[in-house]
Amino acid sequence: MLALLIYCYANGTFSSRRIERASHRDIAVRFVAANLHPDHDTIAAFRRTNTAAIEAAFLQVLLLARESGLLRLGTVSIDGTKIDANASKIRSVRYDRAQELRAKLAADIAALTGQAGAADAADQDPQALPKELARREALKAKLDAACARLEAEARAEAEAARPEYEAKKAAYDARKGRRGRPPKPPDETPPPERQSNLTDPDSALMRRSDAHEYRQTYNAQAVVCADGSQLILATNLAATTADAPSFASTVLAMKQTIGLPKTVLADTGFASGPVVEALQAEEVEPLLAIGRTQPHRPYDFRPPPKPKAGRRITEPWRVEMKAQIGDRR
Repeated sequence: MLALLIYCYANGTFSSRRIERASHRDIAVRFVAANLHPDHDTIAAFRRTNTAAIEAAFLQVLLLARESGLLRLGTVSIDGTKIDANASKIRSVRYDRAQELRAKLAADIAALTGQAGAADAADQDPQALPKELARREALKAKLDAACARLEAEARAEAEAARPEYEAKKAAYDARKGRRGRPPKPPDETPPPERQSNLTDPDSALMRRSDAHEYRQTYNAQAVVCADGSQLILATNLAATTADAPSFASTVLAMKQTIGLPKTVLADTGFASGPVVEALQAEEVEPLLAIGRTQPHRPYDFRPPPKPKAGRRITEPWRVEMKAQIGDRR
């Protein structure tokens, strides 16, 4: 059963019913299953009952590959991709909008409660009233939970930024004359534009690039052996659009399982000064791509901007572009 699940998962078949059908139709699956055809309920029950054992088996596979020499934990590469969450992006609510809806729902609940009391006093049958009341109370409970999550995140961020604020405040107080504005203390109130999804609060609104639309997704990251075996050594799910915040934690978590690599390869989305310092402190060498360092595009055919008064255009590429535009005219 374990071999059957690993083979099917590795080939993109996750449904228990599809695995059952594959045991009849797919020759490779029939070979792995020893020409047996387990029922989909049996497959699903095996997965649910032995989840921890299956995860431990994956770790044992990596350790066995390392001991046998198949896996050389020297150079690894990391990358991320956006995976859609089982939630709609229209179910995301802003903090300021959630506050307004909570106040409105509280007023609606009070009005419906009073109407229920009046209906009971008149000895009528308000059958539709409890449904309206329950629906508003359920929505208000979700909004309360969303606001509580956003406020907890804001408090955690404020506590994390407090040591830096205290250092700046001490330096400002020790300075003679106290010129300039004092440092601003961290705010424990969430920004009005911060959002939380009512259906899946662990996901977030992200997009793959500037050319893609926003979707309710997770940022899934995988660490792969780059020395030839291509084995997946570690995975992580993040609720941030950027890859850098979870980069160090994903790699350093390998210390408790397979061990730390010597070199990590990553693209420019993972580049961050504090992350590099955290990895180097554990003797892990990060090799990261950096962004464009040229001050202009190499094939920019737009006309150069007009120079300011008293300023001459001295950049060679601008002078050449201006001459080309003059020749065309």
